[in-house]
Amino acid sequence: MSCKHWLAALMSMFGLSACATQTPLPLAPHVDIERFMGRWYVIAHIPTWIEKQSYNAVESYTLKSDGSIATTFTFNEGGIHGPMKVYHPTGFVIEGSGNALWGMQFVWPIKAQYKISHVADDYSNTIVTRDKLDYVWIMARTPSISEQDYQQLRGLVESYGYDMSKLRRVPQLERPREHP
Repeated sequence: MSCKHWLAALMSMFGLSACATQTPLPLAPHVDIERFMGRWYVIAHIPTWIEKQSYNAVESYTLKSDGSIATTFTFNEGGIHGPMKVYHPTGFVIEGSGNALWGMQFVWPIKAQYKISHVADDYSNTIVTRDKLDYVWIMARTPSISEQDYQQLRGLVESYGYDMSKLRRVPQLERPREHP
């Protein structure tokens, strides 16, 4: 793929085309950024093109001294034991957002919207959205959650206006419980 086609694909992935924007989705009122750091297992998502065949997807965040967020996104591609893929985007918290709105940068200078629309009071689960309703992530601190919790989070995603036929549960290999 030529550089021009690759850049066009990236811009499309991050919704940077000249499409009309949707009504803004809710932001979590305040995110304690230090509590949010650590490991999050992707329970379900409407995936980007790079994660359509992801298994064991985990997003890990580390707050850097300059206020940016070092991110490591890992998953097995194509199967529970498929080849490991690793990405290292950087998050940038948008001032005045209560730490709930970030720009996520995979490639300079493009920053994709990363909107924390929900985070549980105990920081056990979260929902990350985009106003364009193209991608969403339901994540938890553990590789699995109860069906009741999943249905509640799924209901929130649906209330935001997402096409639920596109939501995919991400298979997770059960691992020993780890703390963020």
